[in-house]
Amino acid sequence: MSQSKEKLKIIYTGRAKTLVNEVDGSVTTFLRDNQQQVHFVHNGINLYCDKAILYKEQDFIEAFSNVRMVQGDTITMTANYTEYSGKTELAFARGNVILKEPESTLTTNKLHFDRKKQQAYYDTKGKVVRDSSGTITSNIGRYYMQTKKYQFIDSVVLVNPEYTLKTKRLDFFNDSGHAYIFGPSTITGEDNDIYCERGFYDTQEDFGHFQRNAKINYDNREVKGDSMYFDRTLNFASATNNIKVTDTINNSIVKGDYAEVWKAKDSLFITGRALAISVQEQDSIYMHSDTLMVTGPEEHRITRAFYNAKIYKSDLAGKADSIHVDHKSGLTQMINLARYDSKDPFAIKRKPVLWNLDNQMSGDTIHLISDVKTEKLDSLKVFYNAFLVSKDTISEDGYNQTKGKELIGLFRDNELYNVDIIKNAEVIYYSRNDLGELIGINKSKSGSITIKIANNDIEEIRLINKIDGDLSPESLFPNNANKLRGFDWRGEERPNSVEDLFKDDKSRKLPAIKGLDDYIPPEDFFDEAVLERVETAKPKNAKSENRAARNIPNNEKAEPKKEKKSGK
Repeated sequence: MSQSKEKLKIIYTGRAKTLVNEVDGSVTTFLRDNQQQVHFVHNGINLYCDKAILYKEQDFIEAFSNVRMVQGDTITMTANYTEYSGKTELAFARGNVILKEPESTLTTNKLHFDRKKQQAYYDTKGKVVRDSSGTITSNIGRYYMQTKKYQFIDSVVLVNPEYTLKTKRLDFFNDSGHAYIFGPSTITGEDNDIYCERGFYDTQEDFGHFQRNAKINYDNREVKGDSMYFDRTLNFASATNNIKVTDTINNSIVKGDYAEVWKAKDSLFITGRALAISVQEQDSIYMHSDTLMVTGPEEHRITRAFYNAKIYKSDLAGKADSIHVDHKSGLTQMINLARYDSKDPFAIKRKPVLWNLDNQMSGDTIHLISDVKTEKLDSLKVFYNAFLVSKDTISEDGYNQTKGKELIGLFRDNELYNVDIIKNAEVIYYSRNDLGELIGINKSKSGSITIKIANNDIEEIRLINKIDGDLSPESLFPNNANKLRGFDWRGEERPNSVEDLFKDDKSRKLPAIKGLDDYIPPEDFFDEAVLERVETAKPKNAKSENRAARNIPNNEKAEPKKEKKSGK
């Protein structure tokens, strides 16, 4: 690269003294006077100082005390000491260095400034102050003046009144306040924490998106996902693909493909293979639906699952159009929405159904109550068109059936032990002796029925206000009478594992998330082009030091290593 042809120009000096020697040639010392500082100009840059030493042959200047370099009307650098080469257009400043431009102020102890590339560089720790974004510190930093971009590397910390960002590398654009985050990074606010390994943050508008092991912690919730968005002003977060939301207070986990969290409303919305897990010591409860909503403060959470909702635990399973869970009271409501027409061929499949061990219970609405302290089932109530069915243990197509207007069930150690059928009660029961031999089939009607169950077998049936019915031998019992009206055995729909909760779901393809590009190390500040400039600035006199090279680290090309003496 050809060196600059324009020489340093002296604009003003108070006093000057020139000495000539064999090594450096003409060397002039300039001092300010009482009126103004020493003033030089080179290719549009102005240099002011109290004292300067000019090496004429190398077109190199050393400036001392209250040094100020001004480029146009936008860039100003001040320092205690500065070196500048008119041949290479490289400047080096040391001691209380301050670089100012309209949007920010950079302070450091040492700074390199390349006027040709319009870049500034430090590797001795630096701080950038930007009014609207806060303060950024790092061990290494570079400023690209044409694009108004800062690049911070190593122990980067951005401190804002609302949050503190720590990262390995930060690319920051001064005009927009946009920050690009690379490497393990945290953003810590008063009541939230963000972690990611790739990310973008708008420091002016206070929002960002994050990838690579991204997670947000706030209000005792941890939100994870392949890609995350966060708006501090709205107190809103969303996540896409492989979502996991952990509630440490209520011991619950929610998973899905897309999630939204509204902090001010204490609400969580999640859809796409949505799964809620109530973590319990002995047996966790799993709930799946098209969409899940979790609302309310931590001491009173409400979970709503709607559209094709299912629940599963080892001794309990259920299905309904929607499920509503009050975690404080332990009430679970399984609901069939009234908007579905009874003539709809899928209406029956949407009706709530609950399985406990070998018992199937169904009806228009089911309420299931748990003891929140012991985490065990307490009771249940089925409203309207209540139906209790269990398959006879021996016959191929025999079913014990009880129906009525309402059903109330009681649990002991999570097993159903007592059932009351209220109003318009009907029963079909396969009565067997101790050897399992069929005695007869009981078909009766009564005002209400009480059933005692032990070891999952019916021990006793009490008919209250019996209307009619009797015990008939199987041979005299007509085949077309062995099902009560409205009978619907749905055992094939029962989820028998967590995986079964998803067996009816349509296959889905998650959207591809590109995110930010991988980290690309920046080109060296002292690249080959810079070293070529330094090389061409070498003085003709071999004894003279190449002053343009003396503050360039590891500059083997510009300053060859001296051979070690043999010691002989």
